Amino acid sequence: MAGVLFDVDGTLVDSVYLHVVAWWQALRQHGHDVPMAHIHRAIGLGSDRILDELLGPGHDDEADRAVRAAHASLFAVHWPALRPLPGARRLLDTCADRGLRVVLATSASRPELDALLRCLDSDGSLTAVTSADDAGASKPAPDIVEVAVQRSGLSAEEVVFVGDSVWDIEAAGRLSIPCIGVTCGGLGAAELLEHGATGAYGDPQDLLDNLDEALTTAFRMALI
Repeated sequence: MAGVLFDVDGTLVDSVYLHVVAWWQALRQHGHDVPMAHIHRAIGLGSDRILDELLGPGHDDEADRAVRAAHASLFAVHWPALRPLPGARRLLDTCADRGLRVVLATSASRPELDALLRCLDSDGSLTAVTSADDAGASKPAPDIVEVAVQRSGLSAEEVVFVGDSVWDIEAAGRLSIPCIGVTCGGLGAAELLEHGATGAYGDPQDLLDNLDEALTTAFRMALI
């Protein structure tokens, strides 16, 4: 038995740039003019870490809570427009049909997770899901990945992770779990491979088209 853990934002759902705009607007509302390119590179960090990455040390915790709340409200406006990335549903269904345990490993809030699940419409293929409530610390800490492994009913040696950011790769790597990269979140293949991805594919459809190769390579790396 084996399993595949999936990040969601930017990996299965086309939401990364909506997050970028929501963070950009939230930061501007509270007096921070941060270039969108900088925000994009921080996407994948949890909301408890992204402001440290974007604003540096010494910012006010109370003000941070207001920025995070503004981001959540601004992003929620886009929930009805969320769409799965090409091949996302078929990838989840195919993995499940092959007998793989499929777990969504995301630190999205519960309401946001519900919107993502409605978008994917693949509940029948999922073994388990995670949310922000399940992790003491967000990526690149491995907490949410560790919970996903536990809910899969498998060991870390029996799973691979699929993600679109360097933070996904780092979080999985801290548990010695190989990570397959996808570039549909906006990072290039070279950067994902440089940070340790076992392969880099354009989107879920590209990964599905090369699934045997991708899984074989990833599980082989887990044995090294």
